[in-house]
Amino acid sequence: MKRIIVAIDGLSSCGKSTLAKGLAKSLHFAYLDSGAMYRAVTLYFLENNINYNDPESVADALQHIEIHFERIDGQNRTFLNGRDVEHDIREMSVSNHVSPVSAISAVRRAMVAQQQAMGKRRGIVADGRDIGTVVFPDAELKIYLIADADVRTSRRHLELAAKGIDAEWDAIQRNLLERDRIDSGRADSPLRQAEDALVIDNTLLSEEQQLEKALALVKEL
Repeated sequence: MKRIIVAIDGLSSCGKSTLAKGLAKSLHFAYLDSGAMYRAVTLYFLENNINYNDPESVADALQHIEIHFERIDGQNRTFLNGRDVEHDIREMSVSNHVSPVSAISAVRRAMVAQQQAMGKRRGIVADGRDIGTVVFPDAELKIYLIADADVRTSRRHLELAAKGIDAEWDAIQRNLLERDRIDSGRADSPLRQAEDALVIDNTLLSEEQQLEKALALVKEL
């Protein structure tokens, strides 16, 4: 298998990470979870009382943030400054702030630089909202995932419940739709479908079926 870059973008909770993880495993590629990186930055800001509306505070904080991933017991784990924060970054408290934090240009520049450094060796599957348009515009395969809002909400609710996180269904949907609005409307690298991206609507697809579709696209390259 040629060492390519697969870029997966799409709306909140439409299965980007699930597909990216499955694809990376099937192809024996590395997995880059860009969403987790922005969540880790958000967690750092919240824990350290950083006013993310203050450019100077943000710039100073970013100098003290280092993020990397490790595969432990078959699971991709996110580390913030050497600490495993995989569970913490999925809390609703982080979800409620991650879109405004990720809209900050300085934050995006810092994370894109780290992501591009990770992708230099290629052989990588990355998911997010600007992967195919900004981070890896030269990716050999770009996929844009979409799914019905109610289906996305139900999936997110089940995901949080599995992690022991209690959240109201209506609150989850409001959060998802607000994140979609902010991510699509931000001035710096907004969420959009790359011109050469291939769309997969997984509203009625199982995880196995969407993975099969993505693998078929890889084989067509």
